[in-house]
Amino acid sequence: MSDDSAPRHRPPMDVLDPACPSRIVFGRIGERWTMFVILALADGRPMRFTDLKSRVGVVTAKVLTETLRALEADGLVSRQAYRESPPRVEYTLTALGRSLLEPIQAMREWAERHVPELLASRARAALAGAD
Repeated sequence: MSDDSAPRHRPPMDVLDPACPSRIVFGRIGERWTMFVILALADGRPMRFTDLKSRVGVVTAKVLTETLRALEADGLVSRQAYRESPPRVEYTLTALGRSLLEPIQAMREWAERHVPELLASRARAALAGAD
């Protein structure tokens, strides 16, 4: 007879293990527009779709919609629809979404600091490939 009140052992998470469920987090964060949407919502103000689209940049409406739906399904973004005419919808980060701000901000700072080195390396690689 099993004791349902006994704590259950969870195997350790290892994102490098192909069977580890933690990989879904890397998949979500690694999607092309996820970090941009999270950064656009970072100040905590609710944003309407068109404002968010303008802030993120060249993303299409279809792709932004898909990204927002996925982030909402994962509990990272909250969508609030208001019964107005015309309808108004606003997006904000949830507490879980806000918890991603620190690591994503670190990635942003790293990217902005090291992009000259990456571009120089790409230019050298392109020149070497042209030989």
